[in-house]
Amino acid sequence: MREGNFIDYVKLHVTSGKGGRGSAHLHREKYIDKGGPDGGDGGRGGHVIIRGDKNLWTLFEFNFKRHIRAGHGENGGKQRSTGRDGEDKYINVPLGTVIRDTDSQEVIAEIIEEGQEYIIAKGGLGGRGNWHFKTSTNQTPRYAQPGIEGEERDITLELKVLADVGLVGFPNAGKSTLLSVITAAKPKIANYEFTTLKPNLGIVKYRDFRTFVMADIPGIIEGAAEGKGLGYRFLRHIERNSTLLFLIPCDAEDIKKQYDILVDELRRYNPELLDKDRIVAISKTDMLDEELKKEMDAELKHQFSDVPYLFISAVAHQGIQELKDALWEVLNKEVE
Repeated sequence: MREGNFIDYVKLHVTSGKGGRGSAHLHREKYIDKGGPDGGDGGRGGHVIIRGDKNLWTLFEFNFKRHIRAGHGENGGKQRSTGRDGEDKYINVPLGTVIRDTDSQEVIAEIIEEGQEYIIAKGGLGGRGNWHFKTSTNQTPRYAQPGIEGEERDITLELKVLADVGLVGFPNAGKSTLLSVITAAKPKIANYEFTTLKPNLGIVKYRDFRTFVMADIPGIIEGAAEGKGLGYRFLRHIERNSTLLFLIPCDAEDIKKQYDILVDELRRYNPELLDKDRIVAISKTDMLDEELKKEMDAELKHQFSDVPYLFISAVAHQGIQELKDALWEVLNKEVE
C-alpha cells in the first residue's frame, strides 16, 4: 500500500557476487628453475545483506530500484596473492520489516533491531589456486578452481510498523483526530470515509517524561475479508502492537455491534490478534449531556463486562488523560 512516500510492500530481485577464479600461475624468477605453482585463491563474491535502520520509516527507496547486485570477487594472482573479495551490498530497511521468499512465501527473517543484519544472498566462494593441488606426483599442476556462482533470488519486503498501541475502528471514527491530539503527529483529517490511507505513528507523552508509541491504521469496514473498503492489507501494521484500542463513536447505531464486527474482522485476518489486550474508547462524547452519558454507561456495563471502556472526546480534550492512564497501566501490567 502506498500514499505519498509511504510504501510498505516491495518485491526485489537480489544477486550476490560470483567468486573469483583461482590462479594457475607458475613461479618464474631468474636463476630459479622449476619454481613450481604459486597461483593464489580467488576472492569471495559479495553478499547481499539486509540491515535494520531505525531512521527509516518506509520502503520508498526501493520503488525505483528493484534489482540489487553485489560485487564479484577478483581473481587470484601470482605469489599466492588472494583476490579481493567482492563488495557487499547492504539493503537498509525500517525496523519491523519482514523478508519473504517471493516464490514460496516463506518468512526468511524479520528485522526488528537497530543494526540487525541478515545475509539474504551469500556470495560465491573463490576458487583455489594451483598451489593447493601440488603433490609429490604432480609438482606443477596447471589448473585451478573456477569461482562459484553467486545466489540469485526474488524476495518480498513487508513493513509492519512497530508501536505499543494500535488504533482500530471504522472509517471516520475519529482515530486520526485522537492521534493528532494525544501525540505530535499530523495525520490527514477530513469529514469523509477512508481519509487515512497509510499508517501514522505518534509518540504519546505520559507522566514523568515517559512515552509510548501509538499507530493509526486505515479504517476497517464489515466485509474487509472479501476486499471491501481497503481490505486487509494494512492490518499487518497492528500485528506487533501489544494493545489494541477500539475507537467507536457514541452516535453509532449499536456500539456493541460495531465492536463485534471489528473483532470478527480481526479474527478472520489473524486469530492471534484476539490474544492482545483490548480497550474500548467511546469517542465524540462531547455531543452527549451527562444524563445521556449515564444511560449509555449503564447499558455498556453489561455489554462490555470483560473489556474495559471509557468515554473520550478528542476535540474537547475530555477523558484524554484517563485514556493515557488506562493504556499505560495495560502496557506495563507485566512489569509490575
